[in-house]
Amino acid sequence: MATSLALMVLGVVMALAAGGAEGAPRAFFVFGDSLVDNGNNNYLATSARADTPPYGIDYPTRTPTGRFSNGYNIPDFISQELGSESTLPYLSPELTGRRLLVGANFASAGIGILNDTGIQFVNIIRIYRQLEYFEEYQQRVRALIGAARTKRLVNGALVLITLGGNDFVNNYYLVPFSARSRQFALPEYVKYLISEYEKILRRLHDIGARRVLVTGTGPLGCVPAELAQRSRNGECSAQLQRAASLFNPRLVQMLGRLNREIGSQVFIGVNTRQMHLDFISNPQAFGFVTSKVACCGQGPYNGLGLCTVASNLCPDRDAYAFWDPFHPSERANKLIVQQIMSGSSKYMHPMNLSTILALHSSN
Repeated sequence: MATSLALMVLGVVMALAAGGAEGAPRAFFVFGDSLVDNGNNNYLATSARADTPPYGIDYPTRTPTGRFSNGYNIPDFISQELGSESTLPYLSPELTGRRLLVGANFASAGIGILNDTGIQFVNIIRIYRQLEYFEEYQQRVRALIGAARTKRLVNGALVLITLGGNDFVNNYYLVPFSARSRQFALPEYVKYLISEYEKILRRLHDIGARRVLVTGTGPLGCVPAELAQRSRNGECSAQLQRAASLFNPRLVQMLGRLNREIGSQVFIGVNTRQMHLDFISNPQAFGFVTSKVACCGQGPYNGLGLCTVASNLCPDRDAYAFWDPFHPSERANKLIVQQIMSGSSKYMHPMNLSTILALHSSN
C-alpha cells in the first residue's frame, strides 16, 4: 500500500514537472479589478461580487462564476488564444497541483491603483496584496517543481494587469468634492496615479514578470452608469472622458520609459479606450444594436444600481456592447481580445499579442 502511494505521488510530481516543460502553453497571470476578476471576490465578505443570476447566463455552466459578465471575460479569451484552460481565482480551493502551472488570477473587483480606491467595498484584494499573493504562489509552485523550473515558468509567462478606471469612478468622481478631488486638480491627480502605477509595475517586474499587457482605462464617461447619472441627451460625460484622455497617453509614456530603462519590451500598452470608442462611435459596424444601454440593469440606459434577477434583461446579449452598467458584454470582450491579438499600433504598443507569441515560440 505504501509503495503504491509513493508511486502515485511520484507520478503526480513527474506530470507537474512535464507541465512546465518547453513547448507547453505558457502560464498566464492576471491582476486588476472587476474587468478581469474571475471569482476571487466570491470568497470575500464584500458587496463587490457577481455571484448571483443573471451573471453567467451565457457561461458554459449557465451559472454565476464571479465574472462581471454574461459569460467569458477578457482573461478567458486570452487563455483560449494561449491554447490553455482559464486560470482559476487565486483564492479558489481548486487551485492546486497541475492547475497551479496554468497560472492564476489575482484580480479583485473594486480595487484601483490607490489603496483608498473602492473603500466602500471594504474587503477586497488591494493591488499590493495581489502582488504578495503572486509571491506566495511562486513558493507553492517551487515546492512542486523546484526553484529553477518555477523561475522559467514565471519569467516565460504572460501577465495582464488592468487598473485605473476605479481610481476615477470609485474615488475621484465617486462623490462631489471627494477627498482626492479636494487634494488634487485632475491633471495633478493623473500624474500622481501614473507615478503610483509605475511603482506597482516595477514591483511586478522585480518578482518575475517579463511580458506584461497593461490596459489603459476605457472611455469612462460613456458607460451606461455614467450616462444615467451625468448625461442629458445620451452624450458621454465630458469630465470622465477628459480623465481618460489625460491618463492613457501618460500611461503609454511611462511604459515606454520603463522599457527603455529595463532594456527590453516588458510592458505592452493596450489601448482599451480606443477599442471601446470604436463600439461607441459606430456600434452597428460591430453588430451591436446599442452601446449606450446596458443589457442588464434599471433606470435610464439600464445604468442605475446593480444587475440582479429583478433587473431588465435583454433577450440577445450579443446585441449589446455593455452587459451591465459598467462592464462589457461577453461578445465585446471577445472583440477586444481580437484587437489585443492582432491590432495595429493604434491599439497595441509596441506589439500585439500575436507577435509576442511568435517571439515566444521562436525562443
